[in-house]
Amino acid sequence: MLSRRSLFKGLLAAALAAPAGAALTSTADAQWGVPGPRMAPPPPRREPRPRPRRGYTWVPGHWNWSARRGWVWAPGHWEENRRGFTYVGPRWVFRRGQWVFEPGRWVRSW
Repeated sequence: MLSRRSLFKGLLAAALAAPAGAALTSTADAQWGVPGPRMAPPPPRREPRPRPRRGYTWVPGHWNWSARRGWVWAPGHWEENRRGFTYVGPRWVFRRGQWVFEPGRWVRSW
């Protein structure tokens, strides 16, 4: 039978170990262990380009890599324009023997 003291020690140990375990499995850390794809992404899908919207930039769809599912298509979407910036779309580049994804970003227009 468990005494109150041993039960308390067990609960305390579990409570102290939980945050340490959570810190080890953060999203950012998990990304480092996932190998990138060694094969090039498939050609972009042909998706209908919507009519222009004032104040927005259309970002075409692109392929994402999933270690479990392989190449997964991310459909295009609208990004609200940012004054003084130009949108550079996402792309895949081959670096050090594997494909690396560079997400889309806004760059300052001079």
